[in-house]
Amino acid sequence: MTAKLNFILKFIVLQIIIPFCFVYSQDHEKSRLLLDKVSKNMLSKENMNFEFVYKLENNKEKITQEIEGNAQISGEKYKLNFMDIEQIYDGFKTYTIVPENEEISIEAGDGNSDLMIKPTNLITFYTSGYGYEWDIKQIVMGRTIQYVKLLPTEENSDVKYLLIGVDINNLNLFKIIEVGKNGTNTTLKIKNQSYNISLPENHFNFDTELYKDYFINEDS
Repeated sequence: MTAKLNFILKFIVLQIIIPFCFVYSQDHEKSRLLLDKVSKNMLSKENMNFEFVYKLENNKEKITQEIEGNAQISGEKYKLNFMDIEQIYDGFKTYTIVPENEEISIEAGDGNSDLMIKPTNLITFYTSGYGYEWDIKQIVMGRTIQYVKLLPTEENSDVKYLLIGVDINNLNLFKIIEVGKNGTNTTLKIKNQSYNISLPENHFNFDTELYKDYFINEDS
């Protein structure tokens, strides 16, 4: 009886568990490889311009919010316009400009943005803290979009999972969907993107002359 049981257990391991682990490993590597290709493609550009739509939904709380924005990125520098706020990182300091309040906050480094969207994070955020799964493929207006699921490895994460949609023909980002454990889903859809565009030399510079009447709060 024991011999038969051992044989059955070995059969289960050989026929089910090991192939499953092999498929999972392949799935993981294939997913990570695609994201690495997207990152490499974006990092190879001199600069990038994105126009996006940010959508927040919570059906239980009956909340739906949709906001458009745009961002330009060059290396580590960026300029972001989102929620009537402009944020500039010039490579040394982060300037957050709030016209409604005539107020500017200045932080050393690239700051801890409260805007949730830090443009440079779109390129590399997936590299740590996640497991990867190959997900669905969709045809959207003639574009082939492959989704990769990111599963947070931290147990206390508020995020259930993320889906990253990639246009597999040009390796451009199409959409990022974050599914929260509290029922809140956020979506960042890239409407338009262009690369190696002509930008003024001072595009990522902060000009104090434009904000003479603003209150400036700078971290010491």
